[in-house]
Amino acid sequence: MTDVLTPVLSAGWADEGSWRIASYERRGGYRALRKALRMEPDEIITAVKDSGLRGRGGAGFPTGMKWSFIPKDNPKPKYLVVNADESEPGTCKDIPLMMASPHTLVEGVIISSLAINAEKAFIYVRGEVLHVIRRLQQAVREAYAAGYLGKNILNSGADLDLVVHAGAGAYICGEETALLDSLEGRRGQPRLRPPFPAVSGVYGCPTVINNVESIASVPAIIENGPDWFASMGTEKSKGFTLYSLSGHVKSPGQFEAPMGITLKQLIELGGGMRDGSTLKFWTPGGSSVPILTGSEEHINAPLDYEGMGEHGTMLGTKALQCFDQTTSVVRTTLRWVEFYKHESCGKCTPCREGTWWLVQILMRLEAGQGVEGDIEKLLDLSDNIGGRSFCALADGAVATVTSAIKHFREEFEQGMHTPAWELFPYEKSCLFEAKPINRTAENVGAH
Repeated sequence: MTDVLTPVLSAGWADEGSWRIASYERRGGYRALRKALRMEPDEIITAVKDSGLRGRGGAGFPTGMKWSFIPKDNPKPKYLVVNADESEPGTCKDIPLMMASPHTLVEGVIISSLAINAEKAFIYVRGEVLHVIRRLQQAVREAYAAGYLGKNILNSGADLDLVVHAGAGAYICGEETALLDSLEGRRGQPRLRPPFPAVSGVYGCPTVINNVESIASVPAIIENGPDWFASMGTEKSKGFTLYSLSGHVKSPGQFEAPMGITLKQLIELGGGMRDGSTLKFWTPGGSSVPILTGSEEHINAPLDYEGMGEHGTMLGTKALQCFDQTTSVVRTTLRWVEFYKHESCGKCTPCREGTWWLVQILMRLEAGQGVEGDIEKLLDLSDNIGGRSFCALADGAVATVTSAIKHFREEFEQGMHTPAWELFPYEKSCLFEAKPINRTAENVGAH
């Protein structure tokens, strides 16, 4: 691994008016595009393949390989879709990037579109973040005015239209095929695959779908070369990435570092845990991946795809939520599962019904009214939900349940007789000063 921090995507975030095209060009913006316009599409794809860039949205699939799946002999139009529907609890890397440096993403979209011969691209943004939508729209207007978008880009003969599309506010639309349905004007629900988007995506045409950070990393790769990018990170997880550190740390925020940094290093960069705190548990990649504990083994594990896999979890969106000893695991698990229950699109019965039942049992345990067999029932329900739906929402919902029971079973057992708010007074785990809340089993809706 190289230096502890490697600011590339975040290098100009503190510049005055960093989101303006003039500021972006002053720090070298759109040089990579000029270079890419002199390259063949296959050369761009090869460069991204050789760099080792893997999808930064959670799955970690090689980006260049995904692009190469687009069939060249298909006469239909090709499309690029950027998944900017960031809504995973704890995840906050794409929105700051789009706010501080939207032209990094726009340039990445143009180069990526050249690679797959697309003349139309979409950035699908979560509808609630209106400020981000407006900033992206402004950046797109500036790019059109400068000749980077539209017809005959920089007199190269290449054309590209870019649309910023506002979603309607559904977590399920972060799933790539549900996003496509929403983009086409239908209710966002996952599609049965095959066919995969590379063959039949937007409007039944070949489509590449990538996360914001994946596409935003492309200009730096083209500008500096694949070997430069591959020199950072670990053997199988190359390059730099944005880690979102939040929770009971002194200085939460975005830390751009090489793949393979550890949570222990990131917490040190964040000023350590808050005074009087010790790390109890944390999420490596948002709430949809199995949690880990504050053990030395876990906090010193490399934060890359392989390192997290060795510990039974996933890197996901690199949303590192840190919880100290004042936090109830039962309550946290309940809040996460409530989110997944609410955001389930309802298409798959195991997810639609199963998440509802998980919430009922967890509410009982939080209120200290659990009954014998509740823990086994949670595990049995999880076994019947995970892997039995069209998308990964159900898997994310049960991952937090099964991992929480695995590492903190005794807290769930305490839910048979003692409310969680008595064991862990909630005002103590608040990030900000809070007044004590009078809770009873009745006013939290226990069953």
